[in-house]
Amino acid sequence: MSINKNTILCYRSYCLNVSQSFRRCGSNLRSEIGGKFGTSVQSYFVFLKWLLMFNVFSFLVNFGFITIPQLVYDFSPNVPNTTSFRGLEILTGAGYFNYTVMYYGSYSNETLEGAVDYKMQLGYFFTIAVYMVLCGIALIFSMASSFKANYVLADTTSGGAWQLLCSWDFSMTNERAVRQRKNNLRESLSEKAQRKQLTSSEKLRHFGIYLGAWLLSSSLTVGCGASIFFLCRYEQLTLLVPFMVSLMNMVVPLFFSLFNKFEHYSSQRRQIYVLVARNVLLRMCILGVLCYYWMNVVATEYSCWESVVGQALYRLVFVDFIFLLLGSFFGEFLSNVVGTRLLPRLGIPEFDVARNVLEIIYAQTLAWIGIYFSPLLPAIQILKFFILFYIKKVSLMQNCQPPRRTGRAAQMKTIFTALLFFPFFLGALAIVGYTAWSLTPSKHCGPFRGLDSTFSVVEVWMVQLNSTGGSEVVIFVYQNVIRSEIFYFLITIIILVIVYIFWQVSQGRKQLIVLLRQQIVNEGKDKSFLLEKLQNLQKSQPNIRSKNHKKVGIPSLLARFS
Repeated sequence: MSINKNTILCYRSYCLNVSQSFRRCGSNLRSEIGGKFGTSVQSYFVFLKWLLMFNVFSFLVNFGFITIPQLVYDFSPNVPNTTSFRGLEILTGAGYFNYTVMYYGSYSNETLEGAVDYKMQLGYFFTIAVYMVLCGIALIFSMASSFKANYVLADTTSGGAWQLLCSWDFSMTNERAVRQRKNNLRESLSEKAQRKQLTSSEKLRHFGIYLGAWLLSSSLTVGCGASIFFLCRYEQLTLLVPFMVSLMNMVVPLFFSLFNKFEHYSSQRRQIYVLVARNVLLRMCILGVLCYYWMNVVATEYSCWESVVGQALYRLVFVDFIFLLLGSFFGEFLSNVVGTRLLPRLGIPEFDVARNVLEIIYAQTLAWIGIYFSPLLPAIQILKFFILFYIKKVSLMQNCQPPRRTGRAAQMKTIFTALLFFPFFLGALAIVGYTAWSLTPSKHCGPFRGLDSTFSVVEVWMVQLNSTGGSEVVIFVYQNVIRSEIFYFLITIIILVIVYIFWQVSQGRKQLIVLLRQQIVNEGKDKSFLLEKLQNLQKSQPNIRSKNHKKVGIPSLLARFS
């Protein structure tokens, strides 16, 4: 009994220490990063910490409902005698790892008998399905709450007034950051004033520059996707493909930044949005080409193609982590050395919030796509984000300066979450859904061997329930709700009606706000008119003394004008 009490006390103290460490981490972010570099840089580390929690949850779910039952059923991996661990598997993900619970092919399709029978097929399918649904719900609620707090009733006409009176970041305590923020505010206001003075010819010239930059960036994106596809046809089980993918993700955005400098956007927010959009299109194009190759080529050429795709995703995650570390070293450390010692005119490098956020969003997308093919991939992602958090923090403190152009941190967090949800999470959900509904599983490996599709496991389960009896409600819901096109049609109509109603309500509120603002303006004009009349009355009766003013009073004076 004492052993149980000691165990409980140790567990409570461990949970307390973990919770205290997370609270200290949050306070350190506000004091160390937010105070020196502003809340926009702090938002990156908050977002990275949030993604780390996502992967911790994913690992616990997969390990608890997929990996542990498989290890209980067959603890030792079925590794051939000719295969041994050589260390190279850490880089390639193949070899010894291919016969472990790291990949889809090592999981059984049988019912694990014990104190409670556990159907591995149902456990594998519903664990991944429920996890993806919960992730989607969490992202939607987070995005909705952030949008409501930071974008609702935003007034674009008062942007200059807001920027002058309400945009100061009071969390900054570093003197250099404060001075730089003042310069940024002055430059931004002057740019807005110059933008209003552009002539028609200047606007036409800017439009031509924008069009040329978009054509060049789109051509680069399409060229990268085509080169990755042809490279996959000739190089399959090597590190060349993930190396080229990571290299493109690191080098091509530099050209996008160069295009951005020639475009001369007067709005800093628009400049950031354009740069982010081009980087998103690049990464989505590369991921789309890779997924097309995996679903249409790998799925037909390999006997256990799910494990092959899992190995490819493992290599992408690992090589991407190497490039993230190299980017911190070459992009920030060496730039700091060059800017402070060799070429002082370059100065200390800035911390590019948008680029760093897109990098971790891309890394999280790889983990979401790979959750079906490699259930333990979130464990690699946890280690990756944990190391990246502290490396980026040290690199920021030692090598970077606050960004010259910063956006509103609260709205940046909303944009980060929106980008994570669309198109990256929805794209990953589409890939996993297409794999489960349309592709035929491998016949000789994995929990769904012998089935026409992954979703067929639900149909097999329904047949078993129908034969045993006692589950008529579940069978009725499956046959008349889940498999009914009319049900999804009605749900779609209801959602569209609700969206339309809320849109009309929001439009009505916006019109009401416009009327109220106009009423405030009219009230101000009325007050100015009354004050002008009062001044004219005082000038027309100069002999009235101050004591008479007290007797008359403001109400009686205003009554004269009625």
